[in-house]
Amino acid sequence: MRTAYLLSGDRFVAEDLVQTCLTRLYLAWPRVSTLEAPLAYARRALVNAHIDLTRRPWWSRERLAPDAWPGASAVVSDGSAAVDVRDAVVTALLSLPAGQRRVVVLRYLCGLSVRETASELAIAEGTVKSQTSEALRSLAVVLAAVDRAEG
Repeated sequence: MRTAYLLSGDRFVAEDLVQTCLTRLYLAWPRVSTLEAPLAYARRALVNAHIDLTRRPWWSRERLAPDAWPGASAVVSDGSAAVDVRDAVVTALLSLPAGQRRVVVLRYLCGLSVRETASELAIAEGTVKSQTSEALRSLAVVLAAVDRAEG
């Protein structure tokens, strides 16, 4: 669920992605259960489900901003620095383009190597490296701006 949320940026979309992934795994389980790395298959199914979702025409339509969600104002921060840092990092991560976000999530959240990430996303290793570099540069800029605003 955490990976799906970081890929999509929306809790409800993440739930749909996980459900789609579980359905695909269930249907393919006789074949998947014999694989050496069923977790890699599941991760790839999740990424593919996200790619499929973002290719749909309705994806580009308007969506509610997080502060416009029902009950968003009822969320109370506990004031701890760890929660504030996590929120800033997640917000910065969600500001990345989908391709860069996928690479960062797989590389740093899932702990995959460059080669494994390239294999999961069916892209070249050089693309993984360049997207990682661009993403980390963008994250540094966004997080530095947040740090300046708070400090």
